[in-house]
Amino acid sequence: MTAESIVPSAGKPPHGAGMSSGTVSVVTPREAPDHFALPTGRPRAGRAFVSALLTVDCAAGLLGMLVLPYSGLPPGPAGLLVATALALNARAGLYRPTMARGVLADVPALFFRALIGWCALSTVLAHQSALVHEPSAAPLTVSDVAAGCAVQTLVSCAGRGAALWLRRRRAMRRPRPTLVVGPAATAVRVTAALVRQSSGGIRPVGVVVPPSESAVEAGPVPVLRSLEDVQRAVIQNGVQDCLFTHESSTSVPPALLEAMGCTLWQLDTRAPGHLVPRQQSDELAAFPCRPLTTAPATAPGLFFKRLVDLAVTVPALIVAAPVLAVCALVLRRSDGPGVLFRQERIGMRGRAFTLLKFRTLRPDTAHEAATRWTIADDQRMSRAGNFMRRTSLDELPQLWNVIRGDISLVGPRPERPYFVAQFSQAHPGYAARHRMPVGLTGLAQVQGLRGDTSIEDRARYDNYYIDHWSLWQDLCILLRTAVCLVRPTGS
Repeated sequence: MTAESIVPSAGKPPHGAGMSSGTVSVVTPREAPDHFALPTGRPRAGRAFVSALLTVDCAAGLLGMLVLPYSGLPPGPAGLLVATALALNARAGLYRPTMARGVLADVPALFFRALIGWCALSTVLAHQSALVHEPSAAPLTVSDVAAGCAVQTLVSCAGRGAALWLRRRRAMRRPRPTLVVGPAATAVRVTAALVRQSSGGIRPVGVVVPPSESAVEAGPVPVLRSLEDVQRAVIQNGVQDCLFTHESSTSVPPALLEAMGCTLWQLDTRAPGHLVPRQQSDELAAFPCRPLTTAPATAPGLFFKRLVDLAVTVPALIVAAPVLAVCALVLRRSDGPGVLFRQERIGMRGRAFTLLKFRTLRPDTAHEAATRWTIADDQRMSRAGNFMRRTSLDELPQLWNVIRGDISLVGPRPERPYFVAQFSQAHPGYAARHRMPVGLTGLAQVQGLRGDTSIEDRARYDNYYIDHWSLWQDLCILLRTAVCLVRPTGS
């Protein structure tokens, strides 16, 4: 586990934070921030649509099995058919966000992948029929495979068509607020085209241009140049999409916009005649477009990451229950009542949550708890609190945060809102850490970047972890964390 500072007290600002050593102020939720900060609690748009597509394809696979000449198909082969179709469709990008592509464009891909699933099902049933002679294990004929594949494809296309129709109808009634990001000339041209095509379900609310651009006129759409302007536009308009032009060059990193909960798109605005990749089948106002994402973890990947978190954390919390009880009793006897410390932290996509930890020191004021960086050398800390910080026992209650889904076992360490705002302004890569679930431990922590260490180095290691994320990497970090616990250093 890591040994990040939870109860801040008298101490210097974090290394590399780019902050002054003078008096600092706490920005309350009702105050207007005078610096850039991530908007909290912004959900990602399009999740309901993707869930509808997954449900439709599951139902299509199950309905396709109704054409079989017998009943009582074993759950294993039935699940194999559905899982194969979902995996192949996800691999082909059929569950990614789309702009204007119709269902007819997906018919060949859906049919081909349904055929693969039915061939796999036929192979499994033929193997079972060779071992046991049961009606439910009879091999499939060519006509069975053809009929099942046709039914599955038709149902899937019909369901997808209905989902797309409902989505487009809703988009026409309530167009999605969108930012256009790129050089002034190109961004203004794209914005004008989107305004003219009012039936496309897109409503430009701002043009983001580099600060070095000269005076730009974008008609009724405001021109945004600073991070503060972009943040204000995202919050006030509820921006869901950001369109990047082909030769995009801006001071706003794509990862930062994605961390705000926006869906990113890359438009090809080059002159006619350039070759366009075949997979670029989406279009918006006749501009070829494709999804642009800086987060490597897909929804299935995050789902399995969550399963691993629960599979490891629930038994660990049960085993650690006696240790938690002893720590609580020692702190209660040493420092008095109130053994748990609760503090607001920023998680994935700027969502705020309450982090739990054993109280190793009582801050004098809420201002101190929110703005002071480290208590590693604070003389007010008791011997029990100092021991728990050095051994990271004070972080055991965060296992409950993992079970609640506030954090993951592995990921960038969460920080307080005040410091998130400061670091996001001083280090462009810091806000991009919020693309993935925050964690109990992370790559930066096992590299020794804890306590008063470089914020720039932490952000670089965290973003490297996100860009190269895998479940195997999570396991390696957990093993390295276990080694760190044998040699405790604290913060």
